[in-house]
Amino acid sequence: MSQQNVNTTAPESKESSLFNDQGDHCEAGELLGDSFFAPVESDLIDSLLGRYQHTRAKIEAIASMVTSGENAPAVAHFISGNLSSRRGYYGRTVGEMFSVPGAVASLNSAFWQEALDLTDVYQYMPNDRRNEWNEQIREMAAPDFEEKTVRATLSELLFSREKFFAERIDGIFRNLSGEHVTNRPEGFGKRMIMARVYDEWGGNNYDRTGYIDDLRQVIAKFMGRDATSYRTTDKILQIARKRAGEWLTLDGGALRVKAFLKGTAHLEIHPDMAWRLNDILAFLYPAAIPAEHRQKPRTKSKTFNLASNLLPFSVLSELSELEIERTEPQQRNRWEEPRQPVTTNPNNRRFKNLMDFDKGVRAEAEKVLMSIGGVKMARNAFTWFEFDYDPTTAIQDIQLSGALPDQKTHQFYPTTQALATQLLDEVNIQEGETCLEPSAGMGGLADQMPKTSTTCVEISPLHCRVLEAKGHTVIEGDFLQWAQETRQRFDVVVMNPPYSEGRAVAHLNTAAALVKEGGRLGAILPAGMDTKGVLPGWDCSWSEPMEGMFAGTGVRVVRLMAYKPE
Repeated sequence: MSQQNVNTTAPESKESSLFNDQGDHCEAGELLGDSFFAPVESDLIDSLLGRYQHTRAKIEAIASMVTSGENAPAVAHFISGNLSSRRGYYGRTVGEMFSVPGAVASLNSAFWQEALDLTDVYQYMPNDRRNEWNEQIREMAAPDFEEKTVRATLSELLFSREKFFAERIDGIFRNLSGEHVTNRPEGFGKRMIMARVYDEWGGNNYDRTGYIDDLRQVIAKFMGRDATSYRTTDKILQIARKRAGEWLTLDGGALRVKAFLKGTAHLEIHPDMAWRLNDILAFLYPAAIPAEHRQKPRTKSKTFNLASNLLPFSVLSELSELEIERTEPQQRNRWEEPRQPVTTNPNNRRFKNLMDFDKGVRAEAEKVLMSIGGVKMARNAFTWFEFDYDPTTAIQDIQLSGALPDQKTHQFYPTTQALATQLLDEVNIQEGETCLEPSAGMGGLADQMPKTSTTCVEISPLHCRVLEAKGHTVIEGDFLQWAQETRQRFDVVVMNPPYSEGRAVAHLNTAAALVKEGGRLGAILPAGMDTKGVLPGWDCSWSEPMEGMFAGTGVRVVRLMAYKPE
């Protein structure tokens, strides 16, 4: 964009020192080192300029040919027959339709946008500056895409990235409540309030959403993640509004948000992110942020768990656009036969973009759906996913947290229906018996147990959402810890515990203590435990070892059926 409009003046020396000063601030290599900003290849700009000049020459040549006295009457019939009454062009002359200035204005805007997309400048621009760029492009008010202007503007924009980064953080802080900005020396280290995030009808305020997206963009950069998209932030704030009054954890624990019906949102930032933001903010307001709030915390936060194995935002964006495929016959008019739906399962989801999409990103998004129990269906080239529960909250939780449960940590291997059926046939639950499934996962066993008398204990919040959606009674927490605190005892315990690091034995012994005298326990356990003399005094029987029961693993398992003596 034009240099005067975009304000691409190079940062003053004081601002530049933000990233070089080794006083109370971090060194450039730690916060905003050379690898922090992406390089731009000059040959890409050369190519862009060449394409611009070629296209502009074509525009001028076409305009000259079409508007000549000999061709204009014939072209007028093209406009009259094809465009006039259909698209609002009625009454325009050939000269107006093929005006060179109008076409060039459109061309300039398109190429300025493309030039900006070649750099990472756009993701560092604060919300207000981005709005200025967007408006000039939308209004086609960009200057001519000439080499001198392009190179000078891009050079100054790239040089201003550090300044933009600081301005973005400043913009976030300035748009918090006045009380926070003036009376909170902790800066981003304390709970923050942003007003007017939602309008009176409950919709998102565009500008406010932009500031929160700025915050997520900055945090994503600190975490080494790809850039967020405004659309994902917009969807997340809609979810927060629907769950008003509930703290929601975003981006692997880096940020928490709570929406209120009056339109405000409260924000909390992980300490590992807050001190970085404060360090840059303190440069702009030296007296506002004391030094102790601009240094890396020496102790780990007890209230924030910061995850690192997060899904790319491109995958999260795919999940945010999922739609429900119709389940009823559709008749466009009374003369045609009703078109039958591809599915009658209301718990279905399909991707919105059916044509132009990144196959790698789509494949990862599909894995996410399958990991929460989705079954991929297809009819010809059309695909969708079906669930045996309403997956809305589970998908929303993934959008919010940006992560799936850590299967390695929780040793979560979903119990197949065949394996669950074999075990529950042996357990033979009777009417009225109280049942427990520890470490229930997504309910592979519990789904075949009586819901009214079964309690599920599960550590993963996401899996708890899935279980709740299926109608199960769920206790969220670590089973080993919960078992020490509960006084409940059960007639039947059915389990598929985590296997690694001796946890299978620990979970089995803990579960056995919760079985009533005369009760029974059925378990799927790693092969080899049948030789270790577990549950002394119980009447135990074992199946033969089985292979290939869990997809993607080579673990061999056995079924245990154990009866507790009276």
